[in-house]
Amino acid sequence: MNIRIGYGYDVHQLEEGRELFLGGIKIPHTKGCVAHSDGDVLIHAICDAMLGAAALRDIGYHFPDTDQEYKNIDSKILLEKTKDLISDKRYTLVNLDSTICLQQPKIKDFIPEMVKTIAQILCVEQDQISIKATTTEKLGFVGREEGIAAHAVVLIQTFKEKA
Repeated sequence: MNIRIGYGYDVHQLEEGRELFLGGIKIPHTKGCVAHSDGDVLIHAICDAMLGAAALRDIGYHFPDTDQEYKNIDSKILLEKTKDLISDKRYTLVNLDSTICLQQPKIKDFIPEMVKTIAQILCVEQDQISIKATTTEKLGFVGREEGIAAHAVVLIQTFKEKA
């Protein structure tokens, strides 16, 4: 069995009047992410972690922001395509640990739905998905509510073809 670890990180600027998507769900807030896609910073970090673990470069390589096909795309689609890319190399997710860094809004009540959504897309059990949230104690661009960041670490392993 071959196991690999991957790390992903993503940042997006926040802007008044935009919708905020995190972990595949819409979060009520006055600000949302400025992005070519829907700006789901958590899913983007997860995609980068998965792609990195499989040595498949990064999200920008596979889904460039210069391609109109990905303009305003739902990031859940990108996550599904990422799952397919690692599956093509005979990898499957063992577990995911992630952290969303934002000052506002408080998202703890939305985390169970994010976990469920991501687990369904990746075809894994919910206990294989960990999502945490933290503030930066009002420090930096996150603390000033100018942006949002997410970190993700994944463990993937090879799987055997069914006989």
